[in-house]
Amino acid sequence: MTKGSELKLAMFDLDGTLFDTNKANYLSYKEACSGFCDISENFFYEHCMGKNYKTFLPLLGVKDKDNIELIHKRKSDNYKSFFSFIRPNFSLLKIAELFKTNGIKIAIITASRSNTSALLKFFDYDDFFDLVVTQEMTDKTKPFPDGYLYAMKYFHCTPDESIIFEDSDVGLQAALKTQTAVYKIVRF
Repeated sequence: MTKGSELKLAMFDLDGTLFDTNKANYLSYKEACSGFCDISENFFYEHCMGKNYKTFLPLLGVKDKDNIELIHKRKSDNYKSFFSFIRPNFSLLKIAELFKTNGIKIAIITASRSNTSALLKFFDYDDFFDLVVTQEMTDKTKPFPDGYLYAMKYFHCTPDESIIFEDSDVGLQAALKTQTAVYKIVRF
């Protein structure tokens, strides 16, 4: 933000930033991969977190496109049963609440709409955010900045009037391309 600009929009990544979803994602992929391949927890955290399933499932030996899509659908379908393993980042959610109380718009920029909606509802944040931007709403996903640019356009905000909170390498790449102030979430 440049001197004299007023903050109007705060944007947050969901997975790893507002919520620690690592364990839930691992367990749902482990279950979804049953019958196709085995996925260890170490492999998942090193090679899969923050990456597209079309990139990492072939590394596990799943080459057939139909099987890749089937595994992803199974993962999406069973993900909700692992919500109890998700940890909210209460400190950052409190900051989001302070932004909102002070008239600053708050938005989530993430991947899947159905899982995001279900997760927010599970933790009673379904009506909290002013906008949720998912991959279905943009041409390109992270590391491209399209989701963040969409939110800024939606709220008629410039990069100097916006702020982004991210954790993953691809998310940070996308955020930095917007020329917005970016804060990296390391752990919570």
